Amino acid sequence: MLTRDFLMNADCKTAFGSIEESLLWTPEQRSASLAATLACRPDLSPVWIFGYGSLMWNPAFEFDESAPGTLVGWHRAFCLRLTAGRGTASRPGRMLALKEGGRTTGLAYRLPEAQLEDELTLVWKREMITGCYLPTWCRLELDDGRTVNALVFIMDPRHPLYEADTCPQTIAPLIAAASGPLGTNAQYLFSLEVELKKHGMHDDCLDELVSQVRAWLQKPQEEGGCFQAGFA
Repeated sequence: MLTRDFLMNADCKTAFGSIEESLLWTPEQRSASLAATLACRPDLSPVWIFGYGSLMWNPAFEFDESAPGTLVGWHRAFCLRLTAGRGTASRPGRMLALKEGGRTTGLAYRLPEAQLEDELTLVWKREMITGCYLPTWCRLELDDGRTVNALVFIMDPRHPLYEADTCPQTIAPLIAAASGPLGTNAQYLFSLEVELKKHGMHDDCLDELVSQVRAWLQKPQEEGGCFQAGFA
């Protein structure tokens, strides 16, 4: 699991596995992206980050408050080809992102203003290793009735690792087989399923995918085949 200490000390060239040099962002690129994002900050109200994947169960940054909320206009999709972290170039998996349309429930985190840049620098090191997301300010509806400005990491469809085909039949075997230095791709998916249930949330997009990945993971026992799930 990613920890705060791991992120602070990680060398992005090696810590997450082998990342193609042309895709890897430099610290300077990440810093410029963060500065540009903060320059577009809508107002001086508190900065929130919207977690819809692993940020829900493992944020690894400091925050003053968390609250469930709903992002309108975007939905979860495993549309990012995963070649590091929980996958490899030779056996890529799929990572979660957001695509246009629908709605997404998740957790919002209010960051401490005094440590804002330090915490966001850590977030950028985690999320923007290859610049695959578009950090976007969105209006987020919290369950308690508040509406806040939140930073949301949305998939950049122009990125080389973007994959348009997110049908469960296509991506289930990839997720079931992929693993890397941070664990297995399937563990990520199942952790998301558990976290959503924990907060009383539901995502129709995940149901069939979870079912098919579990089916793929059962194939060696049921068929005596050579499928490897990669739980190393």
